[in-house]
Amino acid sequence: MRRSLQSLLTTLRGGSLPRARLYDLSNLEEEEMAEVRAVWFDLPLETRQRTIAALAEIAEDDFEVNFGEVFRMALEDPDATVRQVAVDGLWEEDDIRMIPLLLARLREDPATEVRAAAAIGLGRFVLMGELGKIRPQPYRQAYQGLLTAHTSDEQTEVRRRALESLAYSGKREVAALIGAAYQHPDEKMRVSAIFAMGRSADERWASCVLEQLSATNPEMRYEAARACGELAIEEAIPRLVRLVNDTDPEVREATIWSLGQIGGDEARRVLRLCAQVEDEAMRQAAREALRELEFLHGDLGGLLLPFDFDEEEEEEEDFEDEDLL
Repeated sequence: MRRSLQSLLTTLRGGSLPRARLYDLSNLEEEEMAEVRAVWFDLPLETRQRTIAALAEIAEDDFEVNFGEVFRMALEDPDATVRQVAVDGLWEEDDIRMIPLLLARLREDPATEVRAAAAIGLGRFVLMGELGKIRPQPYRQAYQGLLTAHTSDEQTEVRRRALESLAYSGKREVAALIGAAYQHPDEKMRVSAIFAMGRSADERWASCVLEQLSATNPEMRYEAARACGELAIEEAIPRLVRLVNDTDPEVREATIWSLGQIGGDEARRVLRLCAQVEDEAMRQAAREALRELEFLHGDLGGLLLPFDFDEEEEEEEDFEDEDLL
C-alpha cells in the first residue's frame, strides 16, 4: 500500500479530514481498496459523512479523479446520508455492473432518500438503452426496476424520481404514466411530470408545458421553462421573454437556457440584453445561452466571444436590468 494512503487512513482514524490528501483515494488498486475497507466502517460517523461528501465535491470539480471504488464500498455504509452521497457520487459511472447495485438500493434500502437517489442514477442506463449503447437485457433490468418503483413504492419522492428516469424511454406505457402524473393530486408529482415531459422529447406535451409557465409555484415554472427548451417549443418564446423578469433567479436562468435552445431573432435579442445586466449569474447564463444558440442554430453570424457584442446595438439598447422587455 502507498505510504501516503496509509498516512491518510491513520489521519482519518483520528477524526481529521485533510481534504488535499483525499486524492490518495483515487484510482485505488484492489489491495489498497481492501485496506480502505478494513478501516472505513470503524471510522466515526461524522468522519465518514464528511469524507464521502468531500469526495463527491472533488469528483464533480475534477474529472481526472476516480473515487468509484470508494463510492461503491460506501453503498454498504450503515448511515443513510453516506449511502445517498455514494449513489450521487457514482453519477458518471456507465458500467452496466452498476445496474444491479443501484437496483438493490432502489428495492431494498430502508431510506427514502437513498431509494430516490438510486432511481435518479438508473436513468442514465435507460437513456443508454434507448440509444443502443448497452445490450437489451441490462436496459430491461433498469427499466423494469424503475417501473416497479414508480408503481409500487410507498413514497412519492421515490415514485416521482423513477418517473423522471423512465421518461428517457419512448415506450407507450411511459407516456401514459407521465399523463397520469400530470393529473396527480400531489404537486411534487405534477412537477416531475413536467420534468419528464421535457426529458421525453415528445412534442405531444407542448400544451401542458406552456400552461405551467404561469404556475404560482416557482419550481413548476422552472421545470416548464426548462422543458420548453428541451422540446424546442417556438411558440413559447413570447412567454419565456416575460419570464426573463421572474422573481425567482432559478426560473430566470432556466428561461435564458431555453431561449438559447430554441433560437430565433427574438430569443437572440433578449439574450443579448440579458448578457449586459448587472446580475452576474444572469449575465453569464445569457452569454452561455448565446454560445449555445450559435452552436445549435448558427444564426449569430460568427463565433460569440464572452464580450463580443455589437457596439452599435449596445448604444441603441440602453436599459435598466428591470426593463428587459
